[in-house]
Amino acid sequence: MRVPIPDARSLASWIALAGMSASLGASEEGPREGVLRTPDERFENLPDFPFEPHYATIDGLRVHYLDEGPEDGPVVLLLHGEPTWSYLYRRMIPVLSEAGMRSIVPDLVGFGRSDKPRSMEVHTYAFHVDVITRLVEQLDLQGATFFGQDWGGLIGLRVVAENPERFAGVVISNTGLPVGDAPLSPGFMQWKAMNQAMIDRGDMAVGAMVARATGDPSVEAAYDAPFPDPSYKAGPLILPQRVPVTEDDPAREANLAAWRVFEQWEKPFLTAFGDSDPVTGGGQEAFKSRVPGARGLEHPILTGGRHFIQESHGPELARLIVEQIRSYGD
Repeated sequence: MRVPIPDARSLASWIALAGMSASLGASEEGPREGVLRTPDERFENLPDFPFEPHYATIDGLRVHYLDEGPEDGPVVLLLHGEPTWSYLYRRMIPVLSEAGMRSIVPDLVGFGRSDKPRSMEVHTYAFHVDVITRLVEQLDLQGATFFGQDWGGLIGLRVVAENPERFAGVVISNTGLPVGDAPLSPGFMQWKAMNQAMIDRGDMAVGAMVARATGDPSVEAAYDAPFPDPSYKAGPLILPQRVPVTEDDPAREANLAAWRVFEQWEKPFLTAFGDSDPVTGGGQEAFKSRVPGARGLEHPILTGGRHFIQESHGPELARLIVEQIRSYGD
């Protein structure tokens, strides 16, 4: 089931990308006009990241993803958020692989090894939902379990709701599915204002910001790796402004439609939020109360879990996913 996406800005984005070839060969020749591609050497020798890159071409854009674990194992689709990339999942993938799971870990367009359109206008909510949907279709994922955090949840929950036949269950952490009819947390609104100042300045200190938020300075270089200079950062800069916070937001109707799907969702739906995230704290309650598949499950609150919870609790989150998948046959 695909829900129509009434997003005029997305239409403008696709017009801006018109003429891009859909062939893999064209993308391998280099990025198109108005699109940047991070040099491969920026990703060499990253700590604890031995994974081989894989690429799909979607409307002329090269989209990177990891594909780890046994090819015939249960599929786990792991989506990062803003301003991170698949490096965020380096501590979860080995646990999932050891348990026999196949991890598919994309980089959103504008992040990681994926191509980076220079225009912020390209980076709408609908655009990112559509790209990940097309990747799921190209890989023909079936019976998948979705895990998402931050924008990975906002995007992935839409993908799940619009393609429920491809998913067996959901696990989310530190994320939401806003429709613009209720105030978001003071922490998010403060972040949104800080982000607008970054847009006005034309830059975001991605690596330093993630290092500060995680309390781990060793990750700074890895999170800076995708962005040789500010011109590569259109996606990270604009996405905080795309979170629906008003009832006239172009994503509102599609998100409401997604909620209608989840209000009838009987498959397992687990929340595992951190207790120390000022941005999404308490966001799990809407899912626990409104999603039938969330009822009767034990929804852990992860002690000391900050916003980028995969950094501090990655193995624990991976084990929760494994436990959920193994429960499907019960």
